[in-house]
Amino acid sequence: MSGRFLFLVALVWVIVCSLAIHFLGWSAEQAVMIVGLAWPGWTWFALSLLHSLLLLIPCRLLARRQQNPRYRPAYQTWVAAAAFVLLLSPVRLVKGTASQMAALLQILFTLLYLTLLLLLIRRRPPPAPNPQLSTFNLQPSTFLISALLTYPWLAWGALGSWLDTALNLVAALLFGLAAGLTLDTFWLQPLRQAADDQPGRHLALGGWVAGATLLIMAAGFGFNGAQLLLMFTLSSLGWALTALARPPVRRGWLPLAWLLGLATAGPLLLVDPDELLLILGLGEISQWAFQAAGATMLVGWSAGLILYALRRRSLPPPSKGAGLRVSTAVAWLLAGVLYLRAGQPGFYGERLFVILKEQADLSAAATISNVDGRRQVVYQTLVKQAETNQAALRTDLERLGLDYTPYYLVNAIEVEGGLAMRLWLSRRPEVDRVLDSPRLRPLPEPIPSGRGQEAAPTEPPWNLTLIGADRVWREFGVTGAGVVIGQSDSGVQGDHPELAASYRGQGGRHDYNWYDPWHHTTAPSDLGGHGTHTLGSIVGQMTGVAPGAEWIGCVNLARNLGNPALYLDCLQFMLAPFPLNGDPFHDGDPSLAADVLNNSWGCPEIEGCDPGALLAAVQALRAAGIFVVASAGNEGTAGCSTINDPIALYDEVFSVGAINQEGELAFFSSLGPVEVDGSGRTKPDVVAPGQDILSAFPQSTYASLEGTSMAGPHVAGVVALIWSANPTLIGDIERTEAILTATARPYTGRLPGCVPTNTSPNNAAGYGLVDAYEAVQMALEE
Repeated sequence: MSGRFLFLVALVWVIVCSLAIHFLGWSAEQAVMIVGLAWPGWTWFALSLLHSLLLLIPCRLLARRQQNPRYRPAYQTWVAAAAFVLLLSPVRLVKGTASQMAALLQILFTLLYLTLLLLLIRRRPPPAPNPQLSTFNLQPSTFLISALLTYPWLAWGALGSWLDTALNLVAALLFGLAAGLTLDTFWLQPLRQAADDQPGRHLALGGWVAGATLLIMAAGFGFNGAQLLLMFTLSSLGWALTALARPPVRRGWLPLAWLLGLATAGPLLLVDPDELLLILGLGEISQWAFQAAGATMLVGWSAGLILYALRRRSLPPPSKGAGLRVSTAVAWLLAGVLYLRAGQPGFYGERLFVILKEQADLSAAATISNVDGRRQVVYQTLVKQAETNQAALRTDLERLGLDYTPYYLVNAIEVEGGLAMRLWLSRRPEVDRVLDSPRLRPLPEPIPSGRGQEAAPTEPPWNLTLIGADRVWREFGVTGAGVVIGQSDSGVQGDHPELAASYRGQGGRHDYNWYDPWHHTTAPSDLGGHGTHTLGSIVGQMTGVAPGAEWIGCVNLARNLGNPALYLDCLQFMLAPFPLNGDPFHDGDPSLAADVLNNSWGCPEIEGCDPGALLAAVQALRAAGIFVVASAGNEGTAGCSTINDPIALYDEVFSVGAINQEGELAFFSSLGPVEVDGSGRTKPDVVAPGQDILSAFPQSTYASLEGTSMAGPHVAGVVALIWSANPTLIGDIERTEAILTATARPYTGRLPGCVPTNTSPNNAAGYGLVDAYEAVQMALEE
């Protein structure tokens, strides 16, 4: 009795410990990312070590002290599984975006585990033959069940590149072999030798032990959240595996290896672990992936119940015959049809962002007083530099048959490729560095459109009156007319009542006014709502600072996870807009450039950027006389030096923090100084309203949001008012910045402990709260 109770305690410990560490760890990581903080790279390594030791030590002690032949093998099996987790824990040190490296290391460490396991098996005495064991062939049943397990993943997932697919397939099959051998050696062989007078008890016990073993091993094998998918799906196969694994001992591990390998392949091949992010929002890959995991668990449990019922009646599982073989073939045929008809056929791999050493010299543009002429020179100089400097690399990429996209705003190329391509590119003399350029895989269904719940405003909201925008309209008659706002974000609902009248492309003139490198839509649209909201705070008829300004739009963050190339797509379009389906290098028209850019986004490491990834781009835009506004970020809860991501960290960009309605610094507003590039520069430059901001939202609705994303648009709108009031300032970035900082109201609210109270500008509020009225008044006096 004590042995049974001790086993139950150990079983609960294994399950609770495994699930708690990995589910709570993943949830904490997601929460940290949602608020914009960095998740330390060593954390998952530490959690993996903790998991393995919390199981390895007690199970090892129980295995040594417990002599009951029913329970001792269970503890030995869990020791082996915990050792597997311990051996693979270094994989967790790999950078989150380096999924191919992680897959390669998983292969190598699993091979090491298999080598050690085989050496151990050779030292163990062979099990005595049991003449009562059946001799049927289990492989058709194995392949039938594995086919059913793949259905959810084939319907709702998408493959990566061919190299992603190959690496993860090998990794999955090796994991199946490791798990199958572990279960067969330490648990199922002793179970087969036991008297089978109570098959139900043996199967129930075997299912719990096998399921817990797979739970442990899956926790050590997954990467970036994929371990949760594997833990849920593989552990549900415990009873099915126990019922199936009843052939002669010499062949017991093979069907287990096949079934577990193919079951592991589904989530590994068809879900990118980099994309299991709650920050992506509803309708995204994490939702579909966990839905697929739930469906797979139902298949696993159902198979286990059916096979368990057969074994309880002393009937062998179906294992041979034409009917079973035909059923298996049909099941896999249907899997292929499902993938082709309902799935996302094709390869959707990661790409690389290659920054070249030579960037264009734009110093000549500074001597050109005419803004249009300056922008033309900047555009032509950038294009010429890129085409000349990239020629040899483009030729070699074409010779290799590789897909690539050239850029000129930064002299760079986005290239299809993986580990081998990165190594080759890094060694080329014209290449400065190679960054990741992650691409989200397609979804089985479009993301549902957002919808706001607020009433339309009938008077200017508090945030506009706080900065004096309404006084500018009333007293100066200045609304932003003659200035073009460039909006790069999730998109724009172009026919929203707040925005339709100010779109430069009214009447279907979307050429040069709209660009969507994500989904190639031909007219302004927005599902998420972030872009509609931020633009509404700039040019909205009732919600905007500068309702008389025009706007053009570009989609750089349709699904809330971008990359350097997508951000450049839009920044290039803002400098030299081009027609729908046009060529940015040859069809761009800088005379149609945006004057002021709002950028309520950042490009963190998870999106592929390093601190200098987009520096050349903002330098070129400044040289062209385009005023670039960027939201500071929402990482302020972590303290100072949290303005870390391009483009807000750059000196060439006007960065904006957030305050609330009471004039206090928003708790989330990121703080300077900028340390990530070693500059120590003071940021942000100013603050603006960023909490409880009412603005436009999709489906012609309204919503109140918070974030520095909401603060930045206020400053973009104020610049539009300044330039509308005094057109001679258009393109003069230095004078405009001087006006903004000189007229900002000193911030008198609370400051974080890490920011001195007697400095201006400071690293919390910069020069203070932007003041539209005072800024326009000073501009009129220039």
